[in-house]
Amino acid sequence: MTSVHSFWLAGRPAEGNSTLDVTSPWDNRLVGTVSVPTDAQVEEAVAAAYAVRDEFAASPAHLRAAALDHVAKRLAERTEEIAQLISAENGKPIKWARSEVGRAVSVFRFASEEARRFNSGDAQRLDTDAGGRGRLALTRRFTKGVVLGITPFNFPLNQGAHKVAPAIAAGVPIILKPAPNTPLSALLLGEVLAETDLPAGSWSILPVDNDRMPALVQDERLPVISFTGSEKVGYTIMDSVPRKHCTLELGGNGAAVVLADWASDEDLDWAATRIATFSNYQGGQSCISVQRVIADASVYDRLLPRIVAAVEAQVTGDPSDAATDVGPLVSEGAAVRVESWVDEAVTSGAKLHTGGTREGASYAPTVLTSVPTDTTLACEEVFGPVLTVTKVDGQAEAFAAVNDSKYGLHAGVFTRNVQAAFRAHRALEVGGVIIGDVPSYRADQMPYGGAKQSGVGREGVKFAMEDYTYERVLVLTDLEL
Repeated sequence: MTSVHSFWLAGRPAEGNSTLDVTSPWDNRLVGTVSVPTDAQVEEAVAAAYAVRDEFAASPAHLRAAALDHVAKRLAERTEEIAQLISAENGKPIKWARSEVGRAVSVFRFASEEARRFNSGDAQRLDTDAGGRGRLALTRRFTKGVVLGITPFNFPLNQGAHKVAPAIAAGVPIILKPAPNTPLSALLLGEVLAETDLPAGSWSILPVDNDRMPALVQDERLPVISFTGSEKVGYTIMDSVPRKHCTLELGGNGAAVVLADWASDEDLDWAATRIATFSNYQGGQSCISVQRVIADASVYDRLLPRIVAAVEAQVTGDPSDAATDVGPLVSEGAAVRVESWVDEAVTSGAKLHTGGTREGASYAPTVLTSVPTDTTLACEEVFGPVLTVTKVDGQAEAFAAVNDSKYGLHAGVFTRNVQAAFRAHRALEVGGVIIGDVPSYRADQMPYGGAKQSGVGREGVKFAMEDYTYERVLVLTDLEL
């Protein structure tokens, strides 16, 4: 008999009166059974977080830093166990699951460092005007209140880390709500957090159903909401609580631009390999996966066959196999949706170069050209292993093509021209411009977020800590400066 995984209520394990089965998208086997909290238990978690908020905010930096150090160390020690769990519940190839654990280790390590230096205060003398003689302003940051963190299925551990680690570092209680498809990784993170000396109530991990979220979102004791997921859900949350502080990390349709100077055989081989890898690396289920390639006409004819060959070289199959590059999507329903979008594009005149087939929850890595601009595939985030390639004439047309989207998360620009790099930084309406590589690059300590309908606010440990807090000024008077 499969044991039931407890959830974490105010830092302690607890069980409700119902359960949720988690199955593998690869073979539908039962991965685990999770206990689901009752409404009364959710209320207990919220009340505990609200009650401890002042105590936690005033806790010494060394206590929070030590807890974060411990989590980083224990996640590293349990890398293989956690990676196997991520792969099983998510369908992510094991090599990418191991990479995710490594990133989560880094997030907690960065958070421990930030906890030690964050909020030391900035001093500003005010006697620059006569009316400020003898006055000094000291600015420090104070918490906005309890955070409700809502995470998606695609990075079940690392997205949880990006909510929890900054909150602990800043002394902010957090209630983490993982995606129903993939709660096990978050609950395992709770096992490690429970080994620390963090105060009771400073964190809870509650695998509640999505239909129970409105009540949590509306709860006035949770003034900060950090959400990563779909555009529709994110903006529904924001619209429902206009007076709350919301950080939204939403969708994208990442573009990789290949400019005319990226023209050697070596350069084009590199670009094609990176594009193929990162249009498929999580089954395309990453907000910054490559969905669009925008290639200068001077390199297009040499680049396209390289991309097709590199995509066809991606190894698909069992995610537990170390050789697998591309596993299934999170569900058969997700694969059916991707299939329908590709079929619509082909019916409308797009040319299919490879892929375009589905088997259960798996969709073959796919490359298309001549995709009509009014198709769903051209306008929306596919969140699947599908890539479109477009020919343009020059930098201006390339950058305009990137911006011809409601999304603006990351863009990659393959160029060695410094002027082109700075033009891209100025022109592209995105949260991050990656020069010489795909848009899928993300360092977990840097600011990460989007423009336009890709969201508001920034992740990245230090930047999330700033999002969870606000500035408060202390003015000292009659000082001898």
